[in-house]
Amino acid sequence: MASMKRLPPGVGAALAAALLFGAAAPLAKLLLQIASPWLLAALLYLGSGLGLAVLRALRRGERVRLAAGEWPWFAGAILCGGVAGPVLLLLGLSGLPASQASLLLNAEAVLTALLAWVVFRENVDRHVAAGMACIVAGGVVLAWPDGTQAKGAWPSMLLVVAACLAWAVDNNLTRKVSLADASWLAMVKGLLAGSVNLAIALALGAHWPAPSAVFAAGLLGLASYGVSLVLFVLALRRLGTARTGAYFSVAPFFGALLAVLLLREPVHWQLAAAALLMASGVWLHLRERHEHAHAHEELAHEHEHVHDDAHHGHVHVPPVAPGTRHSHPHVHAPVVHTHPHYPDAHHRHGH
Repeated sequence: MASMKRLPPGVGAALAAALLFGAAAPLAKLLLQIASPWLLAALLYLGSGLGLAVLRALRRGERVRLAAGEWPWFAGAILCGGVAGPVLLLLGLSGLPASQASLLLNAEAVLTALLAWVVFRENVDRHVAAGMACIVAGGVVLAWPDGTQAKGAWPSMLLVVAACLAWAVDNNLTRKVSLADASWLAMVKGLLAGSVNLAIALALGAHWPAPSAVFAAGLLGLASYGVSLVLFVLALRRLGTARTGAYFSVAPFFGALLAVLLLREPVHWQLAAAALLMASGVWLHLRERHEHAHAHEELAHEHEHVHDDAHHGHVHVPPVAPGTRHSHPHVHAPVVHTHPHYPDAHHRHGH
């Protein structure tokens, strides 16, 4: 496989986000022994929000202002992915082995891609479609019942799939605001969603676990929902929703592997077969080269960028040093050109 230095921009961030998110299910399974699902969901997201707030304060992160039209998209993402998603997952995880719940999370990638293609009209080519098929096939192999599946587990499985749908909606809505500072988006999402779920958990009579458990939940939330979301948003900018979701779909494999190593769950032939299928899917995605003549209409927006010859060649007074990342409102003049690209914020044209 290509080295990380040769990966298309955004792929490394998507895979790192998948690794961190994949660790959430098996580690949260351990925490469910000492905290209710609703309270744990709150602690995970509050840990994410508070941790990122501290990091932003240390690095003096700039103040972010979303445009008025972007707030409904962001509010929907918080409600679906921050409030509903983690509660549904943890309720389902309460009745399932960690490895099986991790594998069921493969449905998130499928639902994310379907929404991106059908509802939000992202383009798809044969490499992306074939790669997604391989990754989904890997998830099916991993989750295929072996005859020991308890019938009573189906409600829990449906809860996990419902969490995947909530996060798929979240992923597509987050793309609408993905040009904003990623750490700010993840911080606000964590603080608001965590506060809502904490209020609900306490109203339902949840009891606080030991301080060490609260700290562990917060740390897990910072890594698996905070840093992971920051990396996911960075990938969204470069790759679009469907492709980011496709790379992110290896998260269930990471989760299943951690469940084997940490929880001593058995290794079976399905794990090896799924690993081969998922690796094949990622390889197919890396082979994609999307290039054609396309037109950019005039566009005015604000986001962090570096000057280049393709899209950010505007003039500054005083000048900005080459290679400097900076943010300000700017206008893209109409242009027609050809170059390799993904459905990022500057390439949302039809096909």
